Amino acid sequence: MTNIENIISIVKEQGIIPLFYHDDAAVSIEVVNALYQAGVRVVEYTNRGSKALDNFKVLLATRAEQWPGLLLSVGTIKTAEAANQFIAAGADFIICPGVIPEAAKAVHDAGLLWVPGCMTPTEIMIAEQHGAKLVKLFPGNLLGPSFVSAVKELFPDLLFMPTGGVEVSEENIGAWFKAGVCAVGLGSKVISKDVLKNRDYATIASLAKQALTIVQSVKKIE
Repeated sequence: MTNIENIISIVKEQGIIPLFYHDDAAVSIEVVNALYQAGVRVVEYTNRGSKALDNFKVLLATRAEQWPGLLLSVGTIKTAEAANQFIAAGADFIICPGVIPEAAKAVHDAGLLWVPGCMTPTEIMIAEQHGAKLVKLFPGNLLGPSFVSAVKELFPDLLFMPTGGVEVSEENIGAWFKAGVCAVGLGSKVISKDVLKNRDYATIASLAKQALTIVQSVKKIE
């Protein structure tokens, strides 16, 4: 099994990818630690601030000491330059908000998984032409599970993961998996601004654990 196949397998098994960014490296460590203690083994750290690269390097160093088996990906990568910076730092895979061919090439050249964000069938086709295997459907709450049901048969070789507005509920997550997604991205519904402001890491762990439990139960129903 290649590195890419292995990562896809882990993403499918976990069924969720929590994602967040925070300017403070110490807070970022605490958030990832809360997720890890809840059982999460794949996390997306978003490139949404000036401290993203430095903080990501700190997270990688902490992983080596405290979080065995954790995959750390980077999201909100909009240029090949940013992709190369995070690849050099040691990112396990790269997630983009859209289809950026130059970034795709940089990721493929490094032998890593490239996950582009798409919103239309045309974008999904272009993503597939540029070697995507897993597509992030964004914003998920605008597209909805019915979108996945409608396009999935057109792209039998692709895996789909909605991100944006996915709720931590059996009804919502269940609807997505019933439509045929392989995982869901969870941002503010697990790691909200208020939770971060209050340093409420127990709530992050609790919601992550809840989401993991829901995913495993809805996968059994399929």
